[in-house]
Amino acid sequence: MQAELLAALAALSWAVGSLFSAAASSRMGAFAFTRWRLFFALTLLWTLAVFTGQWRSLDGSNIALLALSGLIGIFIGDTALFACMNRLGPRRSGVLFATHAIFSTFLAWLVLGETLWGWTLLGGGLLVSGVMVAIVWGRRESETHAWENTRGALMTGVLLGLLAAVCQSVATLMIKPLMASGVDAVAASAVRTSASFLAHLALLWTGAQVARVQNPLNVKTLFNTWASAAVAMALGMTLILQALQTGQANLVGIFSSLTPILLLPLLWGVYRRRPAWGAWGGAVLAVAGAALILQT
Repeated sequence: MQAELLAALAALSWAVGSLFSAAASSRMGAFAFTRWRLFFALTLLWTLAVFTGQWRSLDGSNIALLALSGLIGIFIGDTALFACMNRLGPRRSGVLFATHAIFSTFLAWLVLGETLWGWTLLGGGLLVSGVMVAIVWGRRESETHAWENTRGALMTGVLLGLLAAVCQSVATLMIKPLMASGVDAVAASAVRTSASFLAHLALLWTGAQVARVQNPLNVKTLFNTWASAAVAMALGMTLILQALQTGQANLVGIFSSLTPILLLPLLWGVYRRRPAWGAWGGAVLAVAGAALILQT
């Protein structure tokens, strides 16, 4: 499948996963939620990697790089993202995280020498602009559900969202050459999640209060965490790594930023509230941009 489509499917996986993540992360706390999420994800990924024999594509040198990428993108990045989500909700945290497309494009040019020209550059600009328009003007004034509330300092939430976006971009760029060399995406995802899980365990063992579960666990919270791990992490992250095997890192980053656009109809289905006109306008821009990229 074309790399850009794989990245778009990853964005859809993250959008679906965020519906399961919001309540569970808020109840457990960002660190505890990420730790449990990683545990469920690495169990699924290692089972698949061992069953298919794809773990054999790993060696000592690429394991180290994948582990470092996981620490930056997941241990720091994902934890920052869910801390942002706990403060600002999935809609506003989504627009902050979507800036990783801009960071990825800049870093891919700076580090890998990847450039965008002509219709591809115009399409990328339209797609990213559409995402921003849909989120910034995608809420009706009458919407007051819990996911739109601000908890704590607004600036703290904004900085956490931007940190998550930067970490996502840096971690992706780090392993682009490695994935292009043929390392299996499932095995690579398993290593990244395992390294991040061990880092979270180490933090918990230090006795840090922030790493502890903030409220007693229940079956619903654990199920939501497992679903988020399976859909957003095990599937979504593997799709991104698969896309990096053949696609440009900048285009993969741009298409993976579609998550906020794809989240809007999902939120419509959950709350039975039609998105505002700004959301529709942003979606049209994003679709037009994607079409321009895919036809070049």
